[in-house]
Amino acid sequence: MLKLCALSQPDTQGVARAIAGLARAGDMIVLAGEMGAGKTFFTQAFGTALGVTEPITSPTFNLLHNYSGTRLSVHHADLYRLERTGELADLGLSELQESGGVVIVEWGDIVGDALGDALIVRLTHSQDVTATDERAIEIQGRGQQWASRWEKLRLALTNWRPA
Repeated sequence: MLKLCALSQPDTQGVARAIAGLARAGDMIVLAGEMGAGKTFFTQAFGTALGVTEPITSPTFNLLHNYSGTRLSVHHADLYRLERTGELADLGLSELQESGGVVIVEWGDIVGDALGDALIVRLTHSQDVTATDERAIEIQGRGQQWASRWEKLRLALTNWRPA
């Protein structure tokens, strides 16, 4: 597991861009963190790094938004309003993975391991209430999807101090 401290919004964007730089077609990125922790903000920076030019918005009410990027497509899901686990299958996230894009899922941690192999990114507010833009970011791989890229990811994230 990697534990980082993003002191500002540009830091959080930098972490997202570094991860996006190593993303491959078929990747699953699971974003976890409380309300307002920066999951959509992270996704916006991630998508921009993959060449998405249209505005990325939270899919809280639609559950899923799809974006074309110049490097990879981004399929952005939000499971916060998921009412039953059967709805997860209805979203077709595994089919979107197979179609060649990157699937990034906010609140993906609420379904446990149901999303399979993934890179899990947990964003947490700073304990310092005066540091409103500071986030602790924990990154871990689940399964083999990121295993071969783990060292490259660790090196790409050396600009951010450990949390």
